[in-house]
Amino acid sequence: MWARLRPAARGRTPPRLERGATGDTPSNPGGAPRGLLLASERSPAPPWRDATLVAVVTVAAAILCARLNVAELLRRLSAPWERLQLDELPVVLLALAVGLTWFAARRYQEAGRQIARRRIAEARLEAALADNRRLSQQYVELQEAERKSLARELHDELGQYLNVIKLDAVDIRDRRSADAQALRERASAIVTNCNHIHGALAGLIRRLRPVGLDELGLAAALEHCIETWRARVPDASLQLSVVGDVSGLPESVALTVYRLVQEALTNVVKHAAARHIAVRLDLERSDGASPGAIRLTVVDDGRGAELAAPTRGLGLIGMRERVAALEGELVLVSSPGRGFELRARIPVQRSAPSAS
Repeated sequence: MWARLRPAARGRTPPRLERGATGDTPSNPGGAPRGLLLASERSPAPPWRDATLVAVVTVAAAILCARLNVAELLRRLSAPWERLQLDELPVVLLALAVGLTWFAARRYQEAGRQIARRRIAEARLEAALADNRRLSQQYVELQEAERKSLARELHDELGQYLNVIKLDAVDIRDRRSADAQALRERASAIVTNCNHIHGALAGLIRRLRPVGLDELGLAAALEHCIETWRARVPDASLQLSVVGDVSGLPESVALTVYRLVQEALTNVVKHAAARHIAVRLDLERSDGASPGAIRLTVVDDGRGAELAAPTRGLGLIGMRERVAALEGELVLVSSPGRGFELRARIPVQRSAPSAS
């Protein structure tokens, strides 16, 4: 349905459009047609124009005062009011002018600092938006790749073995001679194929969800994760320390902590070549006014990295986004040759135990 256009209110004029060089400006990002620019968005006048105007007005005032003898005229007019010291008024006005000049200069400097801080904030925001776009695109690609891998494994592993089980079952059903040895071989084949399907399903479940996180809790799941990495990197020393009772944490917090440890260990093993890795999980007590918090620290003695250097990886960005989604804080400390340290603090509200 078309909306009816109302005429402009009386006394108001629509903003005047002027022809410009470009139509895509920072204040008008891609909205207005090319070549059209609002009159209020014109580029400001150069400073030399204002300075020239001030100089011209000053010279004109000096010439006018010299011709009219303004000082003598003011002296004659203020003579009857000598008791009020009106003849000192020019000095007072001069001091006021100097003070206003100093005030304007200070405000100008403060405005410059504000603009510099705003530009820095805009640059950081632009970088964060670029990282978020790359992260979203990477997540979509990873999701599609994971779906493709799951579909291939379901087809290759489960589909073929289920077909073999079906053929064995049909052969047993249609076999006319009741040969006990043949039936036993077919049944053994079915059992073997079922065991293989069970193992394949367990592998798929481990990829989709951490083992034991729901049944055994966060501490046991982290211990299982550490043991898995110990088997992969036998030359490195991995230590896990859990302080406090971390059972009963919200599922989002527990899963975020687990994924942080996973990603941190992956980065350490792939890039740091560390010999000693320490993972510490500490649960802070609540003071009653604010919810408690859980602290995670992962420290290694590897090669380290330059955090200010640009990178195409999305592991650190993903960890930062996970922690920020829970209103937490993530601090990364590293330098070349001095290892890597990850510190995360996530506020938590302990969930109430179930009635069962």
